[in-house]
Amino acid sequence: MDTAFIPITPEEIIAKGWGSIDFLFVSGDAYVDHPSFAPTIICRILEARGYKVAILSQPDWHKVEDFAVLGKPNYGVLVCGGNLDSMLCHYTAAKKSRKDDKYTPGGVIGRRPDHATVVYAKAIRKLWPNMPVVIGGIEASLRRLVHYDYWENRLFPSILEDSDADLLIYGMGEKQIMEVADYLAGGAGMDDMHYIPGTAYAVDKERYVAIDGAVELPSYAEIVKDRVKFAKAFKEHYGELDPIRGRIVVQRGIKKVVVQNPPALPLTTAEMDWVYDLPYCRSCHPSYRTLGGVKALEEVQFSIISSRGCFGSCSFCAIHAHQGRIIQNRSHASILREAKLLTAVPGFKGYIHDVGGPTANFRHPACAKQLKVGTCRDRQCLFPVPCPNLDADHSDYLQLLREVRAIPGIKKVFVRSGIRYDYLLRDKDGAFLQELCKYHVSGQLKIAPEHVSDRVLKYMGKPGKNVYLEFMRKFADTNRRMGLPQYLVPYFISSHPGCKLQDAIELAEFLRDIGHQPQQVQDFIPTPGSASTAMYYSGVDLDTLKPLYVARSPRDKAMQRALMQYKNPRNYALVVQALRQAGRMDLVGKGRRCLVK
Repeated sequence: MDTAFIPITPEEIIAKGWGSIDFLFVSGDAYVDHPSFAPTIICRILEARGYKVAILSQPDWHKVEDFAVLGKPNYGVLVCGGNLDSMLCHYTAAKKSRKDDKYTPGGVIGRRPDHATVVYAKAIRKLWPNMPVVIGGIEASLRRLVHYDYWENRLFPSILEDSDADLLIYGMGEKQIMEVADYLAGGAGMDDMHYIPGTAYAVDKERYVAIDGAVELPSYAEIVKDRVKFAKAFKEHYGELDPIRGRIVVQRGIKKVVVQNPPALPLTTAEMDWVYDLPYCRSCHPSYRTLGGVKALEEVQFSIISSRGCFGSCSFCAIHAHQGRIIQNRSHASILREAKLLTAVPGFKGYIHDVGGPTANFRHPACAKQLKVGTCRDRQCLFPVPCPNLDADHSDYLQLLREVRAIPGIKKVFVRSGIRYDYLLRDKDGAFLQELCKYHVSGQLKIAPEHVSDRVLKYMGKPGKNVYLEFMRKFADTNRRMGLPQYLVPYFISSHPGCKLQDAIELAEFLRDIGHQPQQVQDFIPTPGSASTAMYYSGVDLDTLKPLYVARSPRDKAMQRALMQYKNPRNYALVVQALRQAGRMDLVGKGRRCLVK
């Protein structure tokens, strides 16, 4: 029995020599002992702090007794729906069931419930009524306030209210879990922890006492009656998502009042190093290997996380609400240690698949003042144009990549976690683009312009088409000079809020002009916690609160999607229908610039 892994069975707990466990971690994912999996990081931190922790992975939620199989913990239960929101894990943009679950052994679907965090927390509460229950992970983090669920097409109150959990940890959670664990081990009650940054809690309405200086958002009752209030709530909440200048946020739900403390402070480089230097096995639990393994591991097993956070603030992404806008990074020494470890992992063939983060070339804060006074409340670092104070120096990242690729046993180091090209273009000497093309791309570089219509890009928070065209030219010129046959693979989103049929046609014409036909199309999915979702539900521009076009009907969404793949014969009827509706029948015929014949 391999005792290097965190125990997931009673037998493994016994093999550890434990009479009982301190914390039970209930997870909607299979257990993969790799630092790309949040449950593993939290459990390894608790282990390093001297606590006995076990993971209950994908329990049968139909049987409450299944949650007791590893025994009653001494201090508390930690609940996480998984690395993805459970609804996104189960359903597509078309609200159809997915065919597999890459976080489950063998890809088997249906091993977790819808709204997994809520279901698991309620089961624990039923099993052990007085047990402290702490929820966290991406599902809890992005559903911590009143939120819209696209798949059920309705508003939900805070997940704290639905789950009846005692505390919610939002963000990555390392600082919070250490403080919570120490309090519980010291005999403190859950009410004693209501001040911890990066957490939220719920209070019965009759017990709530107003908090001086707190920002009160529109309530659940107000939002249900007026969708514009949802947009207002999002904007007010977004303005407080800063660990330095952020204030306490309060929102009244159905029966409870939810109080969100300001975000936790970013991890220092030393703290990041400690987290990623913990003893990960870098494999799925041995019991899964005969079941086909866990597919999600394949994508990250030989990748290295070098940074966290994102100041790009794309409207459709909620990374800033989870990891924050202030970049946190690991030291070169820590990353090099991990790279050397990877060369000894079974199956390693000499290729590091990625060295990056949410945005690979964000290795330091956007500007020095962010670490002193926080991020700007009412302006972005890159949009609509880069801030004059933006520090776009790539020298540290460039040196890091040079050091990693110099390690014996490493043949190639790829950069796959996304390059923000408008930031890259601010690099003064162009050295990063040159070395990126020469050493870190293999034939194709995936890039995400998302659209080309300036109107749509405004709502996406992305740079204009001309910026993308400039990057295309520089990328092509750089590869031409080096004699490298490498190409850009652009990703685009259809049916984003604000995107009309005319905008979708503009994108189709652009694809025609650059000779690119996407093999896959990403239809916009309104996931909890993003600005785009707030636009989708409210139907208004978040800045002006004026009405905004949103493609909601299956027909409208299908036409926009079909236009992106206008060459596919199966899309012919939809494309012609879209062009006729938009009054663009000039694009139907035998002309060189026509989309369909």
